[in-house]
Amino acid sequence: MGITKNLYLNKAGYLVWYAALLWFSYLMLLITLQYVPMRTDVAFLRIKEDVVGMLHYRIAFFAHVYTGMFVLLTGMLQFPTYIRCNFPTFHRWCGRVYAYFIIIVTGPAGLIMGIYGNGGWVSRSAFCILAVLWVIFTYKGVTAAINRNITVHRIWMYRSYALTLSAISLRLWKWVIVLLLQPRPMDVYHVVSWLGWVGNLLIVELYIYYNINKRKASINAMSLTKV
Repeated sequence: MGITKNLYLNKAGYLVWYAALLWFSYLMLLITLQYVPMRTDVAFLRIKEDVVGMLHYRIAFFAHVYTGMFVLLTGMLQFPTYIRCNFPTFHRWCGRVYAYFIIIVTGPAGLIMGIYGNGGWVSRSAFCILAVLWVIFTYKGVTAAINRNITVHRIWMYRSYALTLSAISLRLWKWVIVLLLQPRPMDVYHVVSWLGWVGNLLIVELYIYYNINKRKASINAMSLTKV
C-alpha cells in the first residue's frame, strides 16, 4: 500500500513539474514573440541602446532568443521515461536539436551577450561562465551518449538542462526578491545573474547524488552480494 502511494505521489509530482515547465515555457514564448520579426525597440532591447547598434550583438541576441525556445522544449522532452522507452528515435532527434543548438548557436551567442551584459563585471562574469559551462556540460553529455555511457550521459544532461532553465529561474528569483526586499534594480541584477543558474546547479547536484549515484552504489552492492 505504501509503495502504491509513493508511485502515485511520484506521478503527481512529475505532472506538476511538467505542467509548470509548460506554463513557464509559454510565458517565455510570449517574451520571444515580442522580438519577431527582429524588433530592436521592445522589451529588453530598449535598455541596450549602447550595444544594439552593433551587428554582431544583434546577430547573437536574435540567434540566442530564437533558438532558445527550441532548446527549452526539446530539452524538456529528453527526460520522460515513456518517451525514451517508446519513442527512442524521437528522443534521439530531440536530443540532437537540443545539443547542437546549444553547442553551435545558443551557447556561443549567450557568451557574446554576456560580454555586453548589464551590471558590470559582476553580472557579465556570471553570464559568461554560464554560457561556457552550458556548452561544456552539453558536449560532455553528447560524447557520453556516443560512447554508450548512458548513466554519465544522463548526469551531464541534467546539468545542462539545469543551466537551460536559468532563463526561467532568473526571472522567478528577480520577481521574488523585488517582491520581498524591494532592493535597488542593479543590486537585484547582480544577485539573480548568479543565483539564476548556480541555484539550479546546486539542486540538480543534490538530485544526482541522492537519486543516481546512491542508486548506482546500491545496485553495485547488491551485485557483489550475489557473487
